[in-house]
Order: sequence, then structure tokens, then C-alpha cells
Amino acid sequence: MEKHVVHIYDEEELLPLAEDLLKMFSEKRIFVFYGNLGAGKTTFIKRFCDILGVQDTVQSPTFAIINEYNSPKYGPVYHMDFYRIEKPEEAFDIGLEEYLDSGNYCFIEWPEKIESLMPADIVNIRIRVDTGQARIIEADNR
Repeated sequence: MEKHVVHIYDEEELLPLAEDLLKMFSEKRIFVFYGNLGAGKTTFIKRFCDILGVQDTVQSPTFAIINEYNSPKYGPVYHMDFYRIEKPEEAFDIGLEEYLDSGNYCFIEWPEKIESLMPADIVNIRIRVDTGQARIIEADNR
């Protein structure tokens, strides 16, 4: 298992970090993001989408649950937010399996809500805010 830990002090540091993680985990397509409200999950996902060439506006799909963006090079990119999911079974109703099995990039916020449905081949990204407001970002694959 590869593990990567970085302290981020400025939002501008997220773009090169996203690029590094996409290279480090180049065979992976499912990235799950853990962190409290306001930790920066959506902001970080925007940087991943920038690297993938997404031209669409990237925003949290809290109410839509899934946003689909287009990458001219990689095809559909899925951004999911399960914050409002009450039971993991609800994710099946929106076609979670099809998205995860598509082979396309999937960026998932609040994966702990559907932990039992997550496949084994994913990248876990944990974002914590330290006392100085820096972000501590840990990334590993299962």
C-alpha cells in the first residue's frame, strides 16, 4: 500500500498535489475524500478536474448527489456527494454500481455513508485541518 502525506498551507498547492496523486495512482479511477464540512474536499476535487481537462463548472453535488463533467481526453468524470444519503441502499437507486464499474474517474465525497458498497481498488484521501488552518492530506490505496 502506497501512502502519501502532505501539509498544504495555500490553496494553490492543491493543483500540483492533485497532479502528483493522479500520477502516483495512475491505474486507479475511484478516489474517495474524507473530511469534515469545510475541510476542502470539493476544492481539491476541482483541482483534480482541472488536471483532467474538465471545462465544466465543478461544484458540490450535495443536492444532485452526482454531477457528471466532461473531459475531452478522459470522457465522463463523475463527482458524487453522499452527505444526504440516509442508507447505503439509496446509492443503488441512483446507479452507483454503474458509475463505479464504468472505468471513468469517480470522485466521491462522504464515502463513509456508503462504506459497505465501496470496491477494494480505490484511493482514500483524508483531509484534516490542523490548528494553524493548514490542511493535512493523506492519500493511500487499499
